[in-house]
Amino acid sequence: MKLTDLKNNTIEGYTLPKFDVESMREKTAKECKWVHFGAGNIFRGFPAARMQDLLEKGLSDTGIVVGEGFDFQIIDDIYHKYDNNTLLVTLKGSGKVDKRVISSVAASYKATPTEKADFDKLSEIFKNPALEMASFTITEKGYGIDSPFILSDIEKGPKSCETIIPTVTALALERYNAGVFPFSFVSMDNCSHNGEKLRNAVLFVADEWLKKGFVKKEFVEYISDESKVAFPWSMIDKITPRPDENIQKMLIEDGFEDNEVLITKKHTYIAPFVNSEESEYLVIEDSFPNGRPKLEEAGIYFTDRTTVNKVEKMKVCTCLNPLHTAMSIAGCLLGYKKISDEMEDVDIVKYIKGIGYDEGLKVVVDPKIIEPKAFIDDVVDNRLMNPFMPDTPQRISTDTSQKIAIRFGETVKSYMASEELDESELKLIPFFMATYIRYLMGIDDNGDEFTLSPDPRHEELWALVRDIKLKEYSYDEAEELIAPILKLNDLWGFDLYNSKLKESVVVDFTKLVSNIGMVRKSLHEILK
Repeated sequence: MKLTDLKNNTIEGYTLPKFDVESMREKTAKECKWVHFGAGNIFRGFPAARMQDLLEKGLSDTGIVVGEGFDFQIIDDIYHKYDNNTLLVTLKGSGKVDKRVISSVAASYKATPTEKADFDKLSEIFKNPALEMASFTITEKGYGIDSPFILSDIEKGPKSCETIIPTVTALALERYNAGVFPFSFVSMDNCSHNGEKLRNAVLFVADEWLKKGFVKKEFVEYISDESKVAFPWSMIDKITPRPDENIQKMLIEDGFEDNEVLITKKHTYIAPFVNSEESEYLVIEDSFPNGRPKLEEAGIYFTDRTTVNKVEKMKVCTCLNPLHTAMSIAGCLLGYKKISDEMEDVDIVKYIKGIGYDEGLKVVVDPKIIEPKAFIDDVVDNRLMNPFMPDTPQRISTDTSQKIAIRFGETVKSYMASEELDESELKLIPFFMATYIRYLMGIDDNGDEFTLSPDPRHEELWALVRDIKLKEYSYDEAEELIAPILKLNDLWGFDLYNSKLKESVVVDFTKLVSNIGMVRKSLHEILK
C-alpha cells in the first residue's frame, strides 16, 4: 500500500480519489488557476482537501500547483517522492479515524529564482491569463519586511531574490509584463488582517525595487490597484499538528508503507501523511477580479471584509483563543501534558466555559455567518476534548505575552465601553491574569520548577517575578511585588493597574502564591 500507486481502485479503510488524476494534471499544466505558496501540513490538510472535493464533484477540472519558498527539502522528500499525493488522517472526537488520499496537487516547485527550472515553470503559470489566485500559508513571520534576508533580496532584485515575498513579487512582475492580467493574492495564514499584511509586504518590495530601478512605476501602480491585484482578507482555523507517532504506528499496522516522518534540515516536521482534527473554518473576503474556484461548494465561506474581520475577532477575542490560552497556562501549572487530558478536569472545563459563555459572549462580535455560541460549543464539545490530537498546553503557552492584549484585553475594553456592563463583574478573566503572573514564576502547583514556553518577553518578565516566593503575602505586599507587571499596558491591552480589575488580580495572586496546591484550590473555589 503506497501513495505512489493509485491504480488499485480500493484499499480497505482508505478513500482514494474519485476523479481522473492524470487528466487533472494535464489540464492544470495548460491552464493553472490556483497556485499555493507554503507546502506544509495546514495546506495539505485543508485547502488541498477542499479542492479535491470540487474535483470529485465535477466542479473543477484543474488542481493546485504548489510553490515552497522556505524549506525546499519538503518538495524533494515529501511532494516529489510521493508523486504529490498526501494521506489525510482525520482524527474525530468520537474516536473514528478517516483516511483519505489527497491528489489535488498537480505539481510542486521550489519557489525562488535561484532554482531556475522551477521558477520558470511558476513564471509560465503567472504569465497565463487563466490564473485566478495565488494563496499562502507561510506563517505570520513570512510577511516580515525588516529581516536581513528581505533587505538583501531587495538589493538583488527580481531575478536573483531568494525569499518568498520578493519571489512572489517577481512573479507578479512576470504577469504584469505578460499582459497586466488580473488575479488575487490570498493569505490563508492564521494572523490578524492577513490580507493587509501580505499587501503591505508585496508593496514594500515593489516600492523598493522601483527606487533601485528594477521595476517601472506602472508595475507598482498595477500591484497597488485592487481591481487588478486583490489581497482578500481571510480567517482560517484548523489544527494540523506535526506528524504523530501513534498515527504512524497505526499506518504501519495497516500495512501502509509510506509512513516515514521527516525532520528536515530546517527543522520542519512533516510526513507523507497529515494528522488533523475534523473541525475547520475558512472565511474569505470575496474579492477575485479574475474569478475563483467554487470553494463555497466545499464548505468555505465567502463574504465581505467587514464580516471576515468580525469572524476573526469572534474567534480570537472570545470563542477559541482565550479559552485555549487560559487552560494552557493553568495546565502548565497543574502538570498536564496534553490538552485533551485537561478536558477531563472538571475545574478546567468549568473555567474555560465560564470565560467563553459567561464573560465573553456578553460582548462578542457576532459575524452572523457563524453563530458564536455554536462555535464555542464545537470548541468545547468536539475540538479540545479530542484524545487523538497530540496538542499540549506547553505549545499553546508559547508567546503568551504577545497574545493577552487581544485575547483578553479586547473583552475587558468592551466591558469598559458598555453602558449595560461593568468590568468589575468579571472574575475569571482577572483570575487568568493572576494565573499568568503566577505561571511566570516557573514553579508549578507542587512547588517544583518547570521550563516556561518560549516567549520574546521572557527575560523582561522573569526579571519582574524572580524574587517572588511561594509564601503568604498581605494584599499590600502582593500589590507592591506585582505592580511593575500590572503597569505594562502593552501586555494587557489596557491600563490594568488603574482599572477596577486590579484588586481582583492582586487578591487572586495572593491566594495563588500562598502555598503549594493553591492553584488547584483557588481555581476550584472561584468556580463555585
